[in-house]
Amino acid sequence: LEGVGGIEGVRKGKGELYDSLRSGNGTAFVMGDYGYLREMCRGIPAIIYYGTSDADVTGRVLAGQPFLTLELDGPEEATLHTRLVGDYNLPNVLAAVAVGRHFGIQEDWIRSAIESYTPSNNRSQLAEAGGNRVVLDAYNANPSSMRAAIENLARQEHPRKMAFLGAMMELGADSPQEHGEIVDLLKRYEWEAVVLVGGDFAGTHHGFLYFPDSEQAARWVAEHPPKDALILVKGSRSMRMERVAEALLGGGK
Repeated sequence: LEGVGGIEGVRKGKGELYDSLRSGNGTAFVMGDYGYLREMCRGIPAIIYYGTSDADVTGRVLAGQPFLTLELDGPEEATLHTRLVGDYNLPNVLAAVAVGRHFGIQEDWIRSAIESYTPSNNRSQLAEAGGNRVVLDAYNANPSSMRAAIENLARQEHPRKMAFLGAMMELGADSPQEHGEIVDLLKRYEWEAVVLVGGDFAGTHHGFLYFPDSEQAARWVAEHPPKDALILVKGSRSMRMERVAEALLGGGK
């Protein structure tokens, strides 16, 4: 948002990819659930839609904890058991299926590849230690992904839920408002603890724990180690929230 002047600027910039496909006889794989994408992609010679309905590739969430399980529609209906945390990963899986089918990959190969994939790059990772289950999703963070991760955690059936959230960067003039809206969302649910780290979380009225950086947050974890908790760790890459995850899993200092 900071570099392009708001949501409309983001859409304009991303829309240039569609412009190139329109002029170059290209093919687009489009998440059909998003009406604005259906409008943006009009005129592209070949469009393959994926989504929960009215699409070339469709599927739906069956379960979201601890990992996403989904039902995938024809040509051979199947249940996929992924190792991705959160039902917000459904569009990612459906996109992979759509691309695989388009390029003639066998259905069993597609299913096997998706089910055997284990993330290892700070995206939707799940790790366990000391009775804690830690969801590390700290490769990046923006308002929509932060909301999705928080709401996914809130839906989980667990008595002790904690969130360690690093600030969202590069939001420009919208940053204070966006961080305030995340705080408002957090207040709707019951938590064992919420720890906010850095950036424009500092200027919000939240009543949660706050630390200016992940190093201090990790030090607090080392001094107050949680037990038997389900924990989300998320933040923009520059916040280095993996330090917190390492402390939660016993590797911090």
